[in-house]
Amino acid sequence: MANTVIITGATQGIGKATALQFARQGYDIVLAARQLERLETTAAEVRSLGRQALAISTDVRDYEQVNNLVEKALAHFGHVDVLINDAGIYYMGPVDESSLNDWQQIINTNLWGYIHTIHALLPHFLERKTGTIVNVSSIGGLDPIPYQVPYTTSKYAITGLTKSLHAELSPKGIHVCGIYPSFIRTRLMERAIFRGKSEETKQARYQLINTAFNSPLLEKPEDVAKAIWRGVKYKKANVVVGTANFWSSAFHLFPGLMKPIFRRIFGMSDRLAH
Repeated sequence: MANTVIITGATQGIGKATALQFARQGYDIVLAARQLERLETTAAEVRSLGRQALAISTDVRDYEQVNNLVEKALAHFGHVDVLINDAGIYYMGPVDESSLNDWQQIINTNLWGYIHTIHALLPHFLERKTGTIVNVSSIGGLDPIPYQVPYTTSKYAITGLTKSLHAELSPKGIHVCGIYPSFIRTRLMERAIFRGKSEETKQARYQLINTAFNSPLLEKPEDVAKAIWRGVKYKKANVVVGTANFWSSAFHLFPGLMKPIFRRIFGMSDRLAH
């Protein structure tokens, strides 16, 4: 009987790459995201690797949809061995320019989305006395990055969620792993939120990140997928991916240097208003 994994945010980027990585390792895949057509494209690629794939349109902000996802996964496969939480929204801009709606979108997706899937699936893991939960966080969940406050708030919360779950659930046979990448070459821009004190600055931030996301210097989604696989296979509690090791070390060793650098990079003309 093959192992089964549920992956959220599975239409593109890290989620899609992870689905294909686990399919190559012999897993059957349950794919979750809002856009069913894109999910079916990923599902077809999984099936081409000889594995089963179940695509379920799911908005992780809605617990009823998440519960439906878990129920359908269990009804189809009979068991789930791994949960990988990857759905997320990115934010860049001054914290005073963020609306409450911005905060709600980010917290409801990046944090509550993870809580919903864990809450729905945890009874199954506890009953079986085995299972793995993987939460994709960010370097923003390890170090304070200015001009990304709503995003880093959600990722710091994910880090706390992950570490505390690990401390409580490991004696019960359930492994919990946190994944911490830096910027990755993904299509994150589709759902990213950019704010600024002027439209020009807002667009400049968009261009900065869009250019960065297309840089050959950044890791690819496949790099993160391999890190997730290592975290599951070797039961690692934390996996810091690639260049995130450098940036996190630099933040910890030289905080007085790194924070002003990031304020200059991401603050742009807004810093002149402070």
